[in-house]
Order: sequence, then structure tokens, then C-alpha cells
Amino acid sequence: MKMFAKTSCLLLFFIGVTSYAQSVSGTVSSEDGPLPGATVIVKGTTNGTTTDFDGNFTINAAVGDVLQVSFVGFASQEVNVQSDQPISVNLSPGNELDEIVVTGYGTVVKRDATGAVDAIGSDSFDLVSADSPAQILRGKVAGVQITSSSGEPGAGVSIRVRGNTSVRSGNEPLIVVDGIPLAGGNISPGAEGVLGKGSAKNPLNFINQNDIESINVLKDASSTAIYGSRGANGVIVITTKKGAIGASEPRVTYSGAVSFASFAQNSSFNDVMSAKAFVANGGDNDGGSYNWQDAILRDATTVNHDITISKATENSSTRLSIGANLQDGIVKKTGMDKYSLSFFNANDLFDGNLNVQTRVLYTRIKENGQLITNDAGYMGNLIGAALYWIPTRNTGNEKVGYTSISNDYLNPVHLLDAYDDEGVTNRVLSSITSKLKLSEKLSFTSLIAIDNSTASRASQIVPSIEIKDLQNNGLNGFARISKDQRFNRTFENTLNYSDQFDEWKLDVLMGYSYYNYISQGNWMTGTGFHANQTNLIDNIKGVNNQGRDIDSWKNEVELQSYFARATLVGEKILATLTYRIDGSSRFGTGNKYGAFPSVGLGYKLIEGASGAFNNVKLRLNWGITGNQEFKVNSAVAKANYENATPKVVTNANPNLVWETTTSYGVGTDFELLDGKISGSLDYFNKITQDLLFPTPEASTKPGPASPRFVNLPGELHNTGVEVGLNASLIDKEELTWELSANAAFLSNELKDFAGFIQTGGINGQGLSGAYAQVLTNNQPLYSYYVFDFQGYDAQGNSQYTQPDGSVGGLGSASKVLDKQALPTMNLGFSTSLRYKAFDVGTTFYGAFGHYLYNNTANAYFFRSAFPVRNLPESVIQSGQNSADPNSPSTKFLEKGDFLRWSNLSIGYTLSDSFKNSIRASNARIYLNINNLATFTDYSGFDPEVDIDKSMGGVPSSGMDYLTYPRNRSFALGIDLSF
Repeated sequence: MKMFAKTSCLLLFFIGVTSYAQSVSGTVSSEDGPLPGATVIVKGTTNGTTTDFDGNFTINAAVGDVLQVSFVGFASQEVNVQSDQPISVNLSPGNELDEIVVTGYGTVVKRDATGAVDAIGSDSFDLVSADSPAQILRGKVAGVQITSSSGEPGAGVSIRVRGNTSVRSGNEPLIVVDGIPLAGGNISPGAEGVLGKGSAKNPLNFINQNDIESINVLKDASSTAIYGSRGANGVIVITTKKGAIGASEPRVTYSGAVSFASFAQNSSFNDVMSAKAFVANGGDNDGGSYNWQDAILRDATTVNHDITISKATENSSTRLSIGANLQDGIVKKTGMDKYSLSFFNANDLFDGNLNVQTRVLYTRIKENGQLITNDAGYMGNLIGAALYWIPTRNTGNEKVGYTSISNDYLNPVHLLDAYDDEGVTNRVLSSITSKLKLSEKLSFTSLIAIDNSTASRASQIVPSIEIKDLQNNGLNGFARISKDQRFNRTFENTLNYSDQFDEWKLDVLMGYSYYNYISQGNWMTGTGFHANQTNLIDNIKGVNNQGRDIDSWKNEVELQSYFARATLVGEKILATLTYRIDGSSRFGTGNKYGAFPSVGLGYKLIEGASGAFNNVKLRLNWGITGNQEFKVNSAVAKANYENATPKVVTNANPNLVWETTTSYGVGTDFELLDGKISGSLDYFNKITQDLLFPTPEASTKPGPASPRFVNLPGELHNTGVEVGLNASLIDKEELTWELSANAAFLSNELKDFAGFIQTGGINGQGLSGAYAQVLTNNQPLYSYYVFDFQGYDAQGNSQYTQPDGSVGGLGSASKVLDKQALPTMNLGFSTSLRYKAFDVGTTFYGAFGHYLYNNTANAYFFRSAFPVRNLPESVIQSGQNSADPNSPSTKFLEKGDFLRWSNLSIGYTLSDSFKNSIRASNARIYLNINNLATFTDYSGFDPEVDIDKSMGGVPSSGMDYLTYPRNRSFALGIDLSF
């Protein structure tokens, strides 16, 4: 903290100090003429400018300084200042290998990278509306799969970089924002206690899309090992925008949009019956009219505003951005309002020898949810009740009274009106980065950062509706209040040495990091309120005394690291050597530290050639990364007191060791046809050992019967092939056409694994304890293990495959294990076309080779439920008899293959005369459509789903149950710059 105080004092004392140098002028052009708007910056500083309409610039620079000149679509160039004479710079058309990619603790030109890295700039996603930065990556990067848990605003996402590397421990990549490694995990309480548990929201929601400059994905050991134990699942590096360069006057930009969303029903969706079909199939005509979509869904509106002010002087740069995103969900009474503020300031001090950057990201998110949970029982949640309510029965309303059937046959409209759920999250991510130039070749960088979030959630269901499981001594109603607070600190110091030896360029990095993560929270619940009480949250003591429950908790994790990296770049040969030592407080004495080395090699087989093959680089990498993302305090015994009695909740295992992943890969980056086509091809193999895993209570000896983490014997093998292509089909002054495509082919298998571990819990009437997936030897993760359904016999009884291969009843049926939940192929495709003032862009993505388990159909869509409950007409016509049970089987296992047309944007840049009339430098209007169409055979709401159906702490995948429906939206927007 002393370093923090000193750095802050320097920042406050020296802000505004300027340095002076000679004035240097020049011109930036291409073979087609001057390049207006090109960026010229003195390397290592914020001192910069942009070229005027004729490509001219003037900048203060000293002899010996290096000017970095860049322009979108052209290869960047560095020029040495040798005198005050004019400088002429001619830029060549750029391509993918000229991109600057952000890696761990630095940047590198992609042509010189030895690792598998991909960069996505803001120009690639500015027109993609997304709740979270993770969703921007959909279909953009080979080997990166983004799966939303549901269509709810701000819903959680599953991010996988090159598949899964762990059977239980964290599989999410490390997220680094402006050099700050985030703690990971949820930061807001999930819904719990009312008709099942709900999921917490996506922790990356706090980042405003408008503030993102670039997203870089580090995929292999050569690029991720610098992050050691936290890089096993890949690293996603998010860089936010800085201030304007060389702007003598403040620059102001505004972006605004309004969008309209509605339920996106895929063509294969198996909906429940209408009133007409219900009666036609023998259902009672009660004289009412009900449609489940009208009852709980709505057309929703989202309004978005972003305004940015930036200012730069010769030695400083400042940017302030304010955003508001007010999003209604398509389920009534749901939505997410997000307010964000982003601040950046940089100052060059002491003649440019010290650069101090301050960043602050603040976000306030207010969420409204509904009773849409992951593990509701036979009564269902809001979605379940809406689906099974028969279409010929009115629901009533608050004015005329709600129709009541029983306390376990729920009226969906009454349930919707009776339930309220509001969550508020405030998050601040702030940092000060100081870079001191010790010499021309040596620099020292210090980063001090905090990540503080405070989240609260309050939900209630008023006692006016009777629900069987919520009754307490004749009283009804439920309330829950919960709070979650996270305070994370990051301290990093790095020393960087760069030098040039003839044709060789050497870069050496050494560093020390310390991370401290504190999480704490509390909650209280109550059931059984007086019938006249309506505000339960603010008067929770009104509950029956026997219906109260409270709890609180606090955890702390420390991680300190020592790391070093040496990079050597020659005319042909490239090499990167990395070594990191991590120490984690999660492990017991003697096992706290792990070592993680990596080697990356590259060879430029062809460089700068003309004709068919212009550039070809070969890459080879090997490395070890670790994983320590398991339950805190698992190495020590932990007990809680309940009713003044101690209860062991964690059985100590001080012998836990690091879960490690050894990976190797080969790849190539290439450019063809004079740079018109570029791309990459990669093969990788990852082997994870010492698998961290929670064992069942009965297996935790020595010690009491309580959960215990162990290192399981066996290995997880994960292999894949990735390919990415980019093409510039037309590149003319008034017409450009570009496209990109990527694909990843993945496989995984457990080997030498002795366990047979159940997960993928199935919920519903008569399904208690049922499961759909297992982890076992010689099988992929989350393989399905259910009865093999073979249709119905003449009496309408379900038939299943028997152990001898014959077909018969359920009594002796055998379970099958030949289908997996994880996709074996992911695809992405995008293209953009610009003609004069018009621009069009569109994106597709898809996943293939996997299966989804439709728990909704298993729990609700069976013949004996009719006519008491509504069903899809296909169930009536299936031939199933009314006495046949709905046992878990392949009957509910469906192919999850899908291709989604995810985005279409059409824009028009307004004329110069209009821009001049409003004194704007740029003005553009656009139409943006999200989720245009989904091509799939899956019969549920949507094939992109991943509901948490874990069992005993073991994750699941590919499970669908009463999911929040996905929407299709149309947005009209405008972008203005002044």
C-alpha cells in the first residue's frame, strides 16, 4: 500500500507537467494517395496526433524518438526521428498478420507470435448488440464456444476455449480486463428457495460494450502460461478504450438505439395445444380462453444511450464515457437496467520518462426476475405452470379474482403477479498503472488495482397464493433477502528489458504478482406470513417464528506469483520461453506452490513474397498450466455451528496437489494471393492429471461423513483442430467486401478413470434422484446414461433395449452410453460489405455433434397428464397409453445441432452536407437485427441452452428444463461524432 500512496502522490503533484521537443512534420499516404485520419504517436507515450485531409501531420518529437504510424486496413509502420526535416510515410495495405495482439503483460505483432492468439477489434463488434463481452465472441474465434444459459437479460454464459480441461474444477477461461485478472465466478446472489433454485447472472455484465477497444483470446500454452495456474482454460484479454490522440478540442460521440424484441420460436418447437386442438383431442371445453404466451410473455423494448467525451494535450489524454442500457425481458416483470461510467486518464511526466494511467469502470445493474428456476418439482415454476394450464380455462386476474385449482396446480397468472424479485449490483474496477523508463532498454511497470462489488437480492411471493411447499402452520408466502460482497486486490510489478542484436530482437520480462480475493455474504428467509401482509421483504419478521432461517459466510483466497518470459525474434526464427511459479492459499502446507513452464517456437517459412504464397509461419508449443479453482478451505477442516452445535462441512485433505494440464500444439499462420486471404490452422492436445474432485460423504474417510476434495487418478484427454480464414474479396475505393470463417473440431475422453460419477439431475414428478449423465472411463465428459427407448408396443407401453439386444419393458432394460453433451464441432461465419455510404454485415454461428436432454418434455409431456394438464399434440398422437410412465430415456434425448443467423446490420453514413449542418464529423444510422433465424431439429424453446443441473457439485452440460425463452430483436440506432 506504500507504493500505492507514493504513486498517487506523484500523479496528483505532477499532473499537468509538460515536456517540450522540436516540431516534426510529415505526410502519411498509400499508393492511392494521402491518408486523412491516420494516427501518429511517439512510441511509449500518449503524445500523438492525426493527419489532416491531405495526410499532413505535425508533432513534437525529439531526435531518436520513434513514431508509430497506423491506419485502419493498413500495416502499421515505425519511423525514427533523425532530424527536424519532414518525414514521408507510405503505408501498405494491411492484413491479419499485421494486427497488434494483446498478450500477457505486453503486445506482439501477430506475425511474430509463437502462440495461438486471436484479436477482435471494436470495428468487428460495434454493430453487435450484446449484454456481455463474452457474447461478442460468438462465431468470431475458432475454438471458442459461448453458450448462454437461457434468453434472460444478463443470463449467465458458459465460455469454453478449446473445450473442457477439468472434470470438476473451473473450466472457464481467465478474464483479464486492462491488465487486471478477475477473480471469476458469480458476483450476485442467485434466486433460491421458491420452487427451486435460479442461476446468478453473467459476471461480465458490468462491462459496457461501447467501452471495449479489443478482445484478445490466448489459447495455447505458449500464450497462456505467463498466467500460470489460471491459464489452463485459456485467457480472454479485454482492453478498454483510451482517450483521443492529438485532439486540440474535446471530442464528443453519442450512440443511441431503441430495439423491440419478441419470442423467437424456432421452426421445430413442439408447442402445447391451442384451445381448438385441446378440445379436438378430447379435452374439456370449460368455456375459457388461455394462451400461455399471452399470459406470461410480452413484446419488450430496450433503450440504449452512450455518450463519450475525450480530450488530449501534448502530454495527457482523458476519456469519460457514460452509458445507460434499459432492457425489458420478454417474460413479464423481468428486465435489466445497466448504468455505466468509464474514466481513463494518462499523463507523461519527467520529459516522458514516467507515464501514469488511471482507469475506473463503474457499473450499477438493477435486475428484475421471475420464478424461472433450474430444479422445480412437479408443480413447476412460472414456465412450467404456464405450459400445463389447460387452454379452455380462464386464469382470472386481480380485479375479478384468480382461478384456483389446488395448492399444487398453480395458476401462472396468479404466480406471475404474486412474485417479485429485484437484484442490485454495484461494481467498481479501478487501477493505477505507472510505467517508468529507466533507460532506453529498461522499464519498470507497477499496477495497483481493486475490484469491489456489492450485490443484494430480495424476492417474495405474497400469501394470497397458496403453494403447497410454502405453507407453514396454515400460513402462506415466502421472502428471501441476500447480500454478496467481493473485494479483490491486485498488485503487480514487472521489469522489462528490450534490445536489438543485429537481426535479433530480444525482450525479457520478469515480474511479481499478489492477488487477494475476499468474498462474504448473508441471507435470511421466511415462510408463513399473515394473509393480509403484502410487503414481506420490508417486514420479514412478520413470518411465523418456525419459518425463519438465516446464514452468513466469509472466505479469503491469496495467490502470489513469480514469473519470467524471454522472447527472441529473428528474421526467420521466433522463440518464447515462459516460467511461472504460483502459490495458492487453497492448498495445504507443502503443496501451496506449483511451477508452470512453456516453450513456443516459430519459423517464418515464407515472408514478404508475392504471388500465391506471401507469408507462411510455422508454430510449435508445449507447456504446463495449473488449476486451483476448487472450493475454498478444502485443504483444512471446516465446521459451522447450527443451533449451537458444531457441524463439519468440509473434511480436511491437506494432501491436495495442483491439477495440471500438459498441452502441446502445432500450427501455422499464412497469407495467400497477395494478402487477399489469411488464416491459421492449429492442432492441439491437452492432458489433465491429478483431477480435483469432490467425493460423496460416504467416501470421505478418514474423518466424519462430510464433503471432501481429492485428486482422482486418471487423465482427461482433450484434442482438437481449429481453422480460421479471412478474405478480402473486393478492395476498391467505393466497394469493399470481406468475409471470415472459422471451425473447431473437438474431442475429449477420460482415461484410466476408475469412477462412475452421476450428474445431469432430472426433475419432475416421479423423477426424484434421476440423472442423465455420468463421468466414467473411456467416455467423453457428461456422456448420457439413460434407457434406450425403442417406441411403444401395441398397448402403448414404452419399449426399451434389453441387455441381450432384444426389445422389452422397463423392468430389465439396459442403459446406453453412446452420446455426449459437448459439441464436437463449432462453426462461425461473418461477412461485411461496404458500398459508398452503405454498409451491411452479418454473422452466423453453430454447434454440432452433441445431444440435449429435454427435461421439460420428460417432466410434463406424457399421456397420463391429459386432460388435466395441457400437452403438445404430438404426445396425444404418439400412441402412448395413459398408464405408461415417463421414465428417463433416449426418448427425451435430442440432437442439439443448430446453425443460428445471429446478426444482420444495415447502415448508412449521412452526407457531408447533413453532417456540416449539425456540426458533426460523422453521422451514421443503422438497423440491427439479432437472432434472425435458428436452423435446428430440437423441439425445445432453443437449442443453445445450458441449465445448471449439477449433482453433488459435479457440473452438467446440455440440459434443458423450463428455460427462459430466447428473443428476436430489431434495433434502430444512430452514431454521432462531434
